Amino acid sequence: MDHIVLEVGLAIALIALAGLLSAKFRFSVIPFYILIGMAVGPHSVELWHFDFRFIESAPLIEFMGRIGVLFLLFYLGLEFSVGRLIKSGRSIAVGGTIYIAINFTLGLAFGWAAGFPFQETLVVAGITTISSSAIVAKVLVDLKRTANPETEMILGIIMFEDVFLAVYISILSGLVLSGSASVWGVALSALIALVFMLALLVIGRKAVPLLNKVLDIRSNELFGLVIFAGLFLVAGFSETIHVAEAIGALLIGLVLAETEHMKRIEKLILPFRDFFGAIFFFSFGLTIDPTTLGGAIWLSLAAVVVTLIGNFTAGMLAGRSAGLSPKASVNIGFTIVARGEFSIIMANIAKAGGLLTIIQPFAALYVLILAILGPLLTKETKLIYTVLDKVFRFGKSAKKVESS
Repeated sequence: MDHIVLEVGLAIALIALAGLLSAKFRFSVIPFYILIGMAVGPHSVELWHFDFRFIESAPLIEFMGRIGVLFLLFYLGLEFSVGRLIKSGRSIAVGGTIYIAINFTLGLAFGWAAGFPFQETLVVAGITTISSSAIVAKVLVDLKRTANPETEMILGIIMFEDVFLAVYISILSGLVLSGSASVWGVALSALIALVFMLALLVIGRKAVPLLNKVLDIRSNELFGLVIFAGLFLVAGFSETIHVAEAIGALLIGLVLAETEHMKRIEKLILPFRDFFGAIFFFSFGLTIDPTTLGGAIWLSLAAVVVTLIGNFTAGMLAGRSAGLSPKASVNIGFTIVARGEFSIIMANIAKAGGLLTIIQPFAALYVLILAILGPLLTKETKLIYTVLDKVFRFGKSAKKVESS
């Protein structure tokens, strides 16, 4: 414990360096955070002959990263509105179903085409289906797109993915770790997750007048403590019923966005979001071992291409089902293309179950590529739409729909 403060200080200094480099090159900061985490991760001593490893502080940095995900999703919820989300319930359900169906089917097909056995194919499909909530939240906030018409569909798909994730992890864990999965257990897990999410949104909206009174606190210190208590309690309880803690943070943010104290909460959370969010991406980079990636390059690149095609197709169909413009639909597909924490969870299940060792480097490289490529593609969706419009003529098809 003697050097834990020094190690955390070094980590923060490296994160700051990554931020300065991204500002200098006018590039998305997320890839810099991840890459510098990789460069000084557990295997960096083999690359640089200098022991950068965060031995004593690793659990603390990992926990701070988890907090970063909570703040990122909570802030995203504050920027949105539970009212808008409820009004768009039907289109979100349709869009989420389209997104999961396309990407999961393509994931299964990719695993089969790559020659993986049955259980490995299921893991690969899970890895390639679920997008990263943390990266999506960071990108939406950084690019100031929280007020865009397609954002409610993006948030809806994120929550829809979480219900799917709760079910799928139950099935996958049963098959891979114990060789069986209870149908009733899986169904109950999914039902509990869905009921909890809907109940929190509906009851939270009804409780807005009460929340306005409870949060009418003059002391900034006490106000902050009450907000933090609510955030961590809801997120922590969510995890106990198999709803991702990040989704719990998003939900409580959506509820508090309806209160008259939203701006004050936003101002309070902003510095914590930036600080802990940066640590999350750095800690994510620490988990990637660059020395194991070489054997999975072509497999990962092929999976990235499949994911880009699947996301683009799903985004266009989901956007069209909600009556959004082709440009907004392109934004949907590429904003949620990044993969991250949930894909790594799937790979860890494969490791615990003793499945093929190629799964870990494949997942790490696949996630790394899309964690870097995702924010870049999202930033350049206007240019991408212009190019695609010349090929597919979205504008003309949209005008035909309007005229009919």
